[in-house]
Order: sequence, then structure tokens, then C-alpha cells
Amino acid sequence: MSTVYDVTTWTVPGNPAVTCWTDVGAVINSIIAAVKAGQPDQNSKPGAVIYLPPGDYPLKTRVEVDVSYLTIKGSGHGFTSSSIRYNSGDTSSWWEIWPGGSRIRVQNTDGRAEAFRVARTGNPRLSSVVFENFCLDGVGFTPDQNSYRNGKVGILVDTANDAFRIERMGFVYLERALVVRDADALSVSDNFIAECGNCVELIGSGQASKVTDNLIGAGYVGYSLFAEGHEGLLVTANNIFPRGKSAIQFRNTNRSSITANRLHGFYPGMITFEGLNKENLVSGNHLRREAEPWGPMQPYGNGRDDLFGVIQLRGDNNLVTGNLIAWYVDPAKITPAGATPTMILVASGASNVIATNHVVANVGVKTVVLDATTTGTRVLDSGTAAQFQAYTGSYAFRATP
Repeated sequence: MSTVYDVTTWTVPGNPAVTCWTDVGAVINSIIAAVKAGQPDQNSKPGAVIYLPPGDYPLKTRVEVDVSYLTIKGSGHGFTSSSIRYNSGDTSSWWEIWPGGSRIRVQNTDGRAEAFRVARTGNPRLSSVVFENFCLDGVGFTPDQNSYRNGKVGILVDTANDAFRIERMGFVYLERALVVRDADALSVSDNFIAECGNCVELIGSGQASKVTDNLIGAGYVGYSLFAEGHEGLLVTANNIFPRGKSAIQFRNTNRSSITANRLHGFYPGMITFEGLNKENLVSGNHLRREAEPWGPMQPYGNGRDDLFGVIQLRGDNNLVTGNLIAWYVDPAKITPAGATPTMILVASGASNVIATNHVVANVGVKTVVLDATTTGTRVLDSGTAAQFQAYTGSYAFRATP
């Protein structure tokens, strides 16, 4: 019995009128039911591959994934900018205007928010589910194409999981692209996730996971990458585009690394820690902060002012070192008006180290600011004495020579 299923050749038992061209969600659910029926032996469940050849597939019914060792894959992530299309007016002369490749149009006329929900109770937890090389397209935001709101979720992993992989995918125009709860050894790698309200959300808890080598860019309403309750998360070599409320946001996350990323942002708070975060490394990142240059998006923002910090740190024993912050904003666009912008704000916590960071700016800035509740912070070679400000007496400071 074959364990490779092609959605274009699958017939739904008892309902041949349902095809991948009418509802690919119903077809994939039918295939998963067949996989479970064909692999009932507890000792032998090799799983299966569900293949989406290049094409446009409407998804009207949420896919329910409740089996391990399942790969859902296509042959092309098919991403193209929907924001440029919707803000361009006349596209009649364009070569193409919609995402391509193996593209699923998330319509969800069943009233469910998610295109794919991955969940199973009992033991063991789901393992080794793979989403690979196809496009999840939310089609449009309503009623405002620049709102990043449509209630649609690309993939929701809703129960504890182990060794999942999301690779070479395309996500566009979804309110929430990828949401993974309670992940262990998750790999999110080499994806194109942009023009979504939130791009990657790692919620609940997690350990020993990685978000690497992605091209990511959320809208002003949400996060390009959000992680909470994680231990040992590796965030490396991502190219993160502007407009996310935060490029990277950690909440109560410990012993994790944000390293060697290129971050471009139009708003304060590009890297933000909230809650209590311990023993994290923020190193070797290139942060470029500018003002929004594109007319259609200039009315929007993330609600933070320039005293918030390009990096805002909260927690204990974190190390922020070797980062380059390149800050260029027209003085007339600084908020509050007349303020001296903050590059790194240590907002709370004890025994943090800020060392050998380099700031390039078109105006006078405070490279490091310590709030009053901080204790034992060491600030080394990260700005001149005039660029450093402390509202606490509990610190050590060595100015950049």
C-alpha cells in the first residue's frame, strides 16, 4: 500500500464531487483518515506524505492533523507581495498578481480560523510532523487591506509536540501565520513569512528549538517572532523586515540566543524582552532603524515612542554584546518631540551586561539607559559618558575610549 498521496488524484469515499479544486481541506482530512485506517498496528506506523503539486487550491474546511510522522509538502512556496498589489491600484499590466507554486487559498467557510490545526491528547505527544514547500495565502484583509486583520491562522499546533519541522514554506496575508504551543526540538527554517499580523508565535512553553534562516516580516499590529516560556531557543541568521510591532519579542524566556540576525525596523522596540528573562545572549545582530518611507503605511505605528529603546531588556544575567545599531530617523519624526532617542534600555533586572555594542546615528542618542529598578548592570564600551544615562546607582560603567 502506498504511503504517498497526491491531492489531485484522491477521491473522497462516498463524495466524489469533493476534490482538491473544490476543497483541499476536505481532501486532506480524507487522506489522513485513510492513513489512520491503513496503519492500525501500534508497532508499525510509518506515517505518510501528502503531496500538493503546483496549483491553486481552495481550503474551505480546516485540516485536522492528529497523526505523527506526517509530511504535507508541495513544490514551491509561491510567495509574492500582496501589500504591493493591494496598494498599487491598476495591476492589469502585471505579469502575475497572486502567489503561485503550491498555493492554498485559506477561505475557511466552515467557520474555523485555522487552515491546519495539529493536535492530539494522550500519549505519546505528536512527533515528526512536517510542513514543507507550499504557500498558505490568506487572500485579503477585511475591510482594510492594510489592517493585517482577517481572523485567519495558517498553522496552529495546539498540543505538546516533538521534532516538528516547518521548512521552505510561504505565508502571506494571514492574521497569524504560524502558532506553535509547547514545542520540543522544533525547527522553523528557510521559510518566507511576511505581510501577516503575526508571523511566528511560540506560545506556552518550549525547549531546544530553533528559528533560523528565515525571511520574516510582520505588520505593525504584531510580532515577526514572539516566544514565551522557552528554554534554549536559538534565533539565528534570520532576515527580518520592517513593520512588525517587534522584530523579536521574548517573554519569560531563558538561556536562549538571538545571534547573527539582520533586523530592519520602522518602529522602536525591535528586540523587546517582557516579564522575567534570564541568561539570554543577544549578540552579533545588525539592527537598522528608520522611519516608514512608504506613503500608504505612514499613518500606522506600533504605539511606542523613541524612549522605549531599539532594544529593551528585562530580566537577569543577560548579555547584550557586539551588536551594531544603525539609527537614522528625521529629527522631526522623533517621538516625543525633542526627545533624545534610546538605543538600549535596561528596563528591569539584575546583573545584566551590555558590552562592546556600536551605534551609528544621525542625531544625538543615549546608547544605554538604566531604569531605576535595575541593579548590578555592567555597561562596557557601549557609548561615551555623555551617551550613558542611569536612574540607579547600582551599576558599573566603562566608557568607549
